[in-house]
Amino acid sequence: MYKKLFILFLGLMAAGSLSAQTSQIRGRIFDAENNTPLANATIRAAGTQGATSDKNGQFSLNCRDSTLVTVSYIGYETFRQRVGCGQELNIGLILAARDLNTVEITATSSPNKTVLYQPVSIARIGEVEIKRGAGILLDDAINTNIPGVLMERRTFSAGQQFNIRGYGNGARGTNGINSNFDGQGYKVYLNGIPVTDAEGITLMDDIDFGSVGNVEIVKGPAGTLYGQAIAGVVNLTTLKPQPGRTSVGQDVLLGSYGLQRYTTHLQVSKEHASLLVNYGKQKYNGFMPHTQSKKDFVNVVGEFSPNPKQTINSYFGYSNSYDERNGELTKEQYETLDYSGNPNYIKNNAHSNVITFRTGIGHTYRFREGISNTTSIFGTGLVSNVSSAGGWTDKSSANYGFRSTFDTRFSLLNGFVLSGITGLEAQMQNAQTLGYPMVADSFNLKGYNLIGNLRSNQYTISRTLSAFTEWTLTLPYALSLTAGVGYSTLGIELNDRFYAASNNNPSNPNVTRKPSQYKNTFDNMVSPHLALNKVFDKQLSVYASFSRAYKAPVSSYFFIPLTGQVLTDLKPEVGTQFEVGTKGALLGEKLNYQVAAFYTKYADKLTPVAVPNATNTATSYVYMANAGNQTNAGLEVAVRGTAYQSAGFVKALMPFANFAYSHFRYGDFKFQQLSGNRQSIVETDYTDNVVAGVPPVTFNVGFDLTTRPGFYANMTYSYRDQMYYTSDNKNETGKYQLLNAKVGYSRVLAEHLSLDAFVGVNNITGHQNYAMVFLNQLPDAYLPAPREANFFGGINLKYIF
Repeated sequence: MYKKLFILFLGLMAAGSLSAQTSQIRGRIFDAENNTPLANATIRAAGTQGATSDKNGQFSLNCRDSTLVTVSYIGYETFRQRVGCGQELNIGLILAARDLNTVEITATSSPNKTVLYQPVSIARIGEVEIKRGAGILLDDAINTNIPGVLMERRTFSAGQQFNIRGYGNGARGTNGINSNFDGQGYKVYLNGIPVTDAEGITLMDDIDFGSVGNVEIVKGPAGTLYGQAIAGVVNLTTLKPQPGRTSVGQDVLLGSYGLQRYTTHLQVSKEHASLLVNYGKQKYNGFMPHTQSKKDFVNVVGEFSPNPKQTINSYFGYSNSYDERNGELTKEQYETLDYSGNPNYIKNNAHSNVITFRTGIGHTYRFREGISNTTSIFGTGLVSNVSSAGGWTDKSSANYGFRSTFDTRFSLLNGFVLSGITGLEAQMQNAQTLGYPMVADSFNLKGYNLIGNLRSNQYTISRTLSAFTEWTLTLPYALSLTAGVGYSTLGIELNDRFYAASNNNPSNPNVTRKPSQYKNTFDNMVSPHLALNKVFDKQLSVYASFSRAYKAPVSSYFFIPLTGQVLTDLKPEVGTQFEVGTKGALLGEKLNYQVAAFYTKYADKLTPVAVPNATNTATSYVYMANAGNQTNAGLEVAVRGTAYQSAGFVKALMPFANFAYSHFRYGDFKFQQLSGNRQSIVETDYTDNVVAGVPPVTFNVGFDLTTRPGFYANMTYSYRDQMYYTSDNKNETGKYQLLNAKVGYSRVLAEHLSLDAFVGVNNITGHQNYAMVFLNQLPDAYLPAPREANFFGGINLKYIF
């Protein structure tokens, strides 16, 4: 009897002891600013297997005694605290400064994909930077956050162009060495789908930048991994669903000059699948005559992981944009504040109407640890009609292709690791372009001009192929060596479908038969990359890099329409860059920085040569030739950090600043054009002149302030130096500065309802400034931005299920 009681007593003691040993720590993880639950946060404690938070931010851990609990979530400060077993926790995580050791880039051969380990200058901005302003015009975010990169636009939401370290445009006509109508030299991707067409021309009128969540820019020649990217690469990524969360929301934005934007969005995120749908309408009345803008758009982003080895992602986008153009202001108009526009543009009802469908699907398969393949197929359909002072143009095109890459990693002896990326990218475009003059409407002479008779009909087929491989050897002591090479080709076929009877009459002695088809191929564009990177204490790195890339002539360069002559001796431009830099985190990771110094030489620059008519009274035709070079040397510095952080009312104060100095000069550069009286050809030597279109100094500084109750604020100050806009250095813009600010309140109400309300003002001090300057096109010069303070405000509501 006593024996049984004693055994029972021991059993009860063991059960009590077991119960004590299997107690739990429970809690909830949330955003300290707006109380939003954080799903999939990582919780670790000594002696346990750890846990992750669910869609409501809830978690539980088995424990035996008091222990150190660590909570981490990407983009937030790590939480660490010793807690007792059985304790209930409510943990609010604080938004962290952007850590270079956590931000991953798109394509790299390095086994560590964070920015810190990349031996090249890469800038990346996210929602914090993009949404500092109204969040719908990307140029304000680029120009205030990324030194060495300028983004301009012709209208409110169209005609966008990048200028990366002094390069970003092509050549046109006899007006100069830069093109003001298209973007060339850089490549742009949207969710992995090339926005740049197969010919190398980038048109971004249709992109809804308000739906962009991340921007990554590789500065300088990037031909090894991206083909014809002599200036660099821009990777745009749309907003993605927040992990573990399902929500539906409505965003409303209103502003000066009739700005209205309405966006409805649905987010669904489960353990193995996610979906984001954005639908929106945007309207703007303009601050000048004939500058209205409107845009309708839909974005659908999906991701599905059927098993741990596979991930499938997809994107579909539709956009219909219409922007009126009132032309460029002359120098005199701009200086006298006459913003009435160019009457020739307005008379022709100048505008840009672009309708596009973009779609792509990607599949990643992980064969085993260290070997995976990602293959994407994509397609873009575009229909546009554009009018300007010169006439009306209709264009329809289909652009399609694929990109496939193998990522590999091999562990070698003595701690050496060899990793690489190898792949192919192929692209093809079929495009038809129709051109018309504009004629007066005889029934309404005071109204807009009408489309005249067809004057050109061109069908173009462009094909481009890039093969690439890049490898990184990781050595002991956090040292790595990167080497790679890319091979690119471009083939262009242009068919002239415009029939002119006079040109098809052998008995006419004044007619020279013109061929109806033009072809050219540019190959052997070999782009090497060699770099060395050293990381110290996982906090900062130094690197040195060499890279090269090309830009082949586009279809309008290699033939002369008037004579039918094909210019078979044209060569691609070539850019070679040497760069050294350092980046990392200081002061206990409270300060992140990037510094880069570079020297880039562009050789075989394409320039136009003007040929007068028989009487020397006008230009008969223009052709392109390789002549001259350009040398760009510069210094870029960017810093961002946390100046103050507390558990009180003010949660964090995070300042930022960046600076760029550009010493860009024409080398041996001779440019042919008509004389001032347009009666003869003169040769102008621009050797040692300052490169047009780039201010020597840009500087930006600002801060982000967040509070625990949910109030937030930011302010930015931007300075842009004087800038030559003609290559003879005889015409120069004035310098200007902008001061912008925004305040708001963001909070989760009643657990399921998220509110973000804000107001902002741009150009607080009312400085005259420009959205774009046309280069070498006098008398036309300026596309101004609002010279007075302009306001915006909005409310974003989201219901979280």
